[in-house]
Amino acid sequence: MKGVILAAGKGTRMRELTKDRPKPMLEVAKRSILEYIFDAMKKAGITDLVVVTGYFANIIEDHFGDGSSYGMKISYVRQEVQDGTGSALLLTEPLLKDEPYFFMTYGDIITSPENYPAFIKAYEERPCDAQLALSWVDDPWRGAAVYLDDEDRVIDIIEKPPKGTSKSNWNNAGLYVFRNIIYDYLKKIGLSPRGEYELTDAIRLMLKDGRDVRGVKLSGYWGDLATPEDIEKMTKILEGQE
Repeated sequence: MKGVILAAGKGTRMRELTKDRPKPMLEVAKRSILEYIFDAMKKAGITDLVVVTGYFANIIEDHFGDGSSYGMKISYVRQEVQDGTGSALLLTEPLLKDEPYFFMTYGDIITSPENYPAFIKAYEERPCDAQLALSWVDDPWRGAAVYLDDEDRVIDIIEKPPKGTSKSNWNNAGLYVFRNIIYDYLKKIGLSPRGEYELTDAIRLMLKDGRDVRGVKLSGYWGDLATPEDIEKMTKILEGQE
């Protein structure tokens, strides 16, 4: 299975930390976020990657190169205008159009490495049109609230619900497997209220069409590293202080 990492964003909530580097290259416990992701993907047998770069793209591309020194094969696509996760993923279509399905994640997610092979295994055992990783949170207002039926099929996903309004504690954890059909839906979405082309809007269109979208619950630690405080918290987890 091939993999995609969306790593184009600036990370404005990181404040001064991203003034001279892209967020995926920030260090957590002395390693960059991307290195943790690469290692976890290798555990799942994913070594052929497409990385979408944008903000300070050259730093990522120059550092990792073709991936051979990391035991991987890496291709790059640049998102010149950072206008959303949906448009970022759509840029990968020319490289993945012949793949029946592929794995995708974001360049600012760190989770227990064992979640990656478990997530891929879950897809292999129950193939579907889209598979989403889920993390349990107090309130998914920072991410996307995911609603499930009794068989863990996704019935709705709400991007950044206002704080205190979500009736689900399941948060979209940023790991996916998509069938190639996702590209058709990405071409149908319009700008969101936030002025972006959002991947969750494509997933909602899939749900509207009755596509099989499933959720897989993660175990262990998980973090969406959006702020300096998130970096500090994840550093403590990885160094065994929490």
